[in-house]
Amino acid sequence: MAMKTNKLYIFVAAALVALSSVSCDSFFDINTKDQATLADIMSRSTAVRQYLAHLYAYVPDEENLRANEGGTSLRSDEALHAKSQWETAWYKIRRGEYSSASTTDVASGNIWAKYYQAINECTTFIDNLSYDKEDSEKLVACMEGEARFLRAFYYFSLFRHYGPVFIWQDADGKAIASDQNINSEDIDRNTVDENVDFMVRELDAAIALLPDNISDVIAASSNMGRVTKGAAMALKARLLLYAASPLYNGQAGTGMYSSLVNKKGQRLFSDYDASKWDKAALAAKQLIDLGNYELTRKGNPESSIDDAAASYQSVWFENWGTNKEIIWGWWYRQWAEDYLGSIGGEIAFAAPSGGRICRRGFSLITPSLKLIDAYPMAESGRYPVVGYHETAGLPDYSRPMVDDLSGYKAEGWTTDYQQVVDVDPRWAKPFTAHNTTVGRDARYYSNFVPNGFWWPCERPMDGPALHFTCYDAEECTSRYSPTEGCNRVGYVWRRLYKAGNQLKEDTDYSSIRYVYPAFRLAEVYLGYAEACNEKQSREVSEAITYIDKVRARAGLKGLREAYPEIDFEGNGGTIGGITRTGQEWLRWMIRQEKMSEFAFEGSQRHYDALRTMIAEKEYNVENWTLHVTADNYQDSYKRVSDDYIGGRSVFRRRDYLFPFGSKQLSEMTNLTQNPGW
Repeated sequence: MAMKTNKLYIFVAAALVALSSVSCDSFFDINTKDQATLADIMSRSTAVRQYLAHLYAYVPDEENLRANEGGTSLRSDEALHAKSQWETAWYKIRRGEYSSASTTDVASGNIWAKYYQAINECTTFIDNLSYDKEDSEKLVACMEGEARFLRAFYYFSLFRHYGPVFIWQDADGKAIASDQNINSEDIDRNTVDENVDFMVRELDAAIALLPDNISDVIAASSNMGRVTKGAAMALKARLLLYAASPLYNGQAGTGMYSSLVNKKGQRLFSDYDASKWDKAALAAKQLIDLGNYELTRKGNPESSIDDAAASYQSVWFENWGTNKEIIWGWWYRQWAEDYLGSIGGEIAFAAPSGGRICRRGFSLITPSLKLIDAYPMAESGRYPVVGYHETAGLPDYSRPMVDDLSGYKAEGWTTDYQQVVDVDPRWAKPFTAHNTTVGRDARYYSNFVPNGFWWPCERPMDGPALHFTCYDAEECTSRYSPTEGCNRVGYVWRRLYKAGNQLKEDTDYSSIRYVYPAFRLAEVYLGYAEACNEKQSREVSEAITYIDKVRARAGLKGLREAYPEIDFEGNGGTIGGITRTGQEWLRWMIRQEKMSEFAFEGSQRHYDALRTMIAEKEYNVENWTLHVTADNYQDSYKRVSDDYIGGRSVFRRRDYLFPFGSKQLSEMTNLTQNPGW
């Protein structure tokens, strides 16, 4: 069997410097189409491959949670960031501290210029690929498919960020490059439908050109991470799911963008079209039916929580040669000289501070209590918290609305608790655990170390096994400090930490080599389920089938067994005092499942909250944490909103779409700005 290729070795080819130059006036002045030069360069196989590698160099570093593209987690409701001198631009955006004047470069969230340069260079590559006579027709076709995929991917990166953008094409819809003498004053945005239609055409062309495996056209050993047919199908499925979602499809009847028109008088956002859900479902199912991918599984996750944890952890930890869940991903960036962009740094930024567990632990990236509350109960398979009562008009995380049938207890303690997942009872002795941490699913313990739990390493820093403790006392491994970096929530995010790894030297971080899963099968399953639930003729059983596949890998019961009282096809029912229809409950459960499955995984949660238009309700909240300023363990499990020293999360209706920066508006004087900016 051919090896599946699903990691990306990203680098910038120095030879391409001669191919492009960027004007200091405007990125629209890029001129990479010197025909004489390109005819010569593109006739040489080595140069063509270098050029193609260069096109990959623009891929967003979503794996870096403190960077520009990946940092959206810190803007969302799944994370909190310790107040420090290392605050990110996205965390300032979270507090509402941004405007079109402040979003002037990539560092401040303005990705406009970066991706249009990438789009231009993809187009130039495609237009001149015919000069390559040294490579086989099969390989040339593959390279064209890769460039078309990347062009669509960069447009999608703009689309999810700004909404509909300018499509660089001629009157016939053919993509063009910068030598077409575009007048920046004539540039304005195309409609949502025009954006989506263009990207779909590009992806369909890529799907027709790309192989199932890169080894079908070239040696895989030195070409890992180049996109394949599956990657193009995955992007198409994600794109069409976005296009069907409320933000881009009728704005849930709010009329938010109904009057937004471009300079041609075209409405940028159209009215609701239910058929878009059918298109999204079809695209996802076509990828599923391709049959090339499967969820990672170890042992029998349905009957063993250790096997369930190992199955889930394998998404990141299993070797790229055998991991069949990742459809496309990447693992090394030459420009950063680091694996996964800065994966070692991600672990350091998440690990406990204080030095007793990990060298250079900063505790800057921590989960929100909402994320902690999202995870199901292992035995019942039910999601324990169905919502929150409000205080002063905001969700109050200290007043959860609990599903009593889930088995979850919001208060109290369990004595002689034996920790599960990644610990050995010979050194991880029983202890007193807060009831909220007991009986959760395998992903909960794979993702987090709660306050009071054993750190999953028998001898951290060559010392004895330690509990991660987080409050204000000398014995704490992460003692509260009013000035220094410390854990300010009470939970450590440990998803990227492989149990037993020593983190006592800098090289212990830099040697970590994981794959970042840009697209993986679990996302396709849950996206398909969402579309089946929303489409014109709901396919409830089909939706539940694919949700249950993801849940089974986590060791959970199927939804119908977990919720026998809910009529998913019709009237629904009542859980935790909340009554919803079957469609509404299934919609909510898909969101909970995706939040649990994809915690801190790129930009999944943030853009999901935007496209489904729940961010306005979900993001506006006080900074609820455990009582980390308490001086004892028992009091530290109180939920408080005044220990956290960062500003409160703010989300206004205008924040659904990012503003065009003042620099872009000065170049493109007729560009239609997003509402509210």
